[in-house]
Amino acid sequence: MTLRTRLALSLVVIAAVLVVPLLVARSAIERLKTDIRDLREVEFKASLVLGRLRDAIGDVRAREVALNVVKSDTVRDQLDVALQHATRLADSLVRFKVDSSAARIQRSLAAIGPAAQAEYEAVRADSSAKADTISQKTIAPLIRDAERALFPAEQELRRRTGDKVARAEEALIEAEQVSLAALAVALLLATVIALWLTRSISQPVRALELGMRAVADGELDHKLNFDVTREDEFGRLAASYREMAKQLAELDKLKAEFVSIASHELKTPINVILGYLQLMEEGVYGELTEKQKPITKTIQAQAKTLSRLAGQLLDVSRFEAGGGRIEPRPIKLPHMLDELERAFHVLAVQRGIDFRVTRQANLPVDVIWDWERINEVTGNLLSNAFKFTPSAGTVELIAGPHENGVCIEVRDTGAGIKPDQLKRVFEKFYQADNQKSASAKGTGLGLAIAKEIVEAHQGRISVTSVLGKGTTFTLILPKAVVNRRRSSAYKIVVPPGMSA
Repeated sequence: MTLRTRLALSLVVIAAVLVVPLLVARSAIERLKTDIRDLREVEFKASLVLGRLRDAIGDVRAREVALNVVKSDTVRDQLDVALQHATRLADSLVRFKVDSSAARIQRSLAAIGPAAQAEYEAVRADSSAKADTISQKTIAPLIRDAERALFPAEQELRRRTGDKVARAEEALIEAEQVSLAALAVALLLATVIALWLTRSISQPVRALELGMRAVADGELDHKLNFDVTREDEFGRLAASYREMAKQLAELDKLKAEFVSIASHELKTPINVILGYLQLMEEGVYGELTEKQKPITKTIQAQAKTLSRLAGQLLDVSRFEAGGGRIEPRPIKLPHMLDELERAFHVLAVQRGIDFRVTRQANLPVDVIWDWERINEVTGNLLSNAFKFTPSAGTVELIAGPHENGVCIEVRDTGAGIKPDQLKRVFEKFYQADNQKSASAKGTGLGLAIAKEIVEAHQGRISVTSVLGKGTTFTLILPKAVVNRRRSSAYKIVVPPGMSA
């Protein structure tokens, strides 16, 4: 499944699971609307009709009393109108499903009409006794019966209204609970899908980022930390990454082989040139003239520079190809520091530079290092310090304990290095743009070789600098080089009979 398809499918699923709570809430709202509509159309209207019917029956009672008092056709007509109105209201109760009460009221109202007519005729005939009898014995009981019939209807409506309100409340609570549960499930599913999607994307992206960073740092055999056979965009990127790393490794190997061969082959003609120059100086081919002697000295100096450059190139190529060797053996650290101090004392006097070697308390006496290689590193750092420090400046070598090892710092008050160039000073052939402050030009290989030698000793080298104020190189070295396999391209050679 491609990444685009996975993203689209995930978005669709997330949208679907988030819609579910909305559908549940909508369904609950529709049910609630139905219940409210039923209450409005049935129970509420029925209550209004019952109230009007009660008023209409009361009106019938009032008209009937007036009929017994006033001998008037108008009163009789008003009683008929009141009876008709009450009857219509009683008839309308049928559609509100209170049939028994409606039928009882209808019968009572239907019987009141003839009785009222008889009462009216008795009144007209001035038969007050008969009229009173009809009013008290017939019409009054019928009106009371109609009024009593209203109570069961009202109770029925109250019961039905209460039941529907309770059902609506239950439905609302249930809908709320279901909606919340559906929302929780939807959010959980959406979170799981989002985490899965994020992981499926971020993990290979992070792996590719680390891989590219490793390749940029020269680790061309770095393995990507995800399934590189997956059939999506990341799988194709992984294939491109592997092909790129393979080609870079081949190019790096070819470069290292070329540098190694070239530097090795250069040493032979350079040595031949130096040999013939020495023979010429010794007069084997005749005495040199005064004009020829400085020329041969210049040629010899340049040939030695070429020889040193070829040696440095060969060192770099050997370390990169896994052939760099260190031979650790017990050495006296104070003795090594004394030799460094003696070696650079003359240069300090010549340049007018304050040079000192500081030995801190608890400095180890015995260490197991490759004497020549560490001497090469410290000598190179001191040479650079002197090269970039003007007269009246200061160069200091400080040696002290550091956990289970030794810390050596080379400080100067020279030109310094720009902050954006510090991270590149250990790269091959890189030279900071402070070369105009140097007393001599370099090749850009010394610090690269120093870094390889220090790391071959399982140590580390770092640099800090303030432009215009000076630079400090720091070496952290173990007291004894441990003979163990490493992932880097160094070979540690321990002389026979020595344990590291």
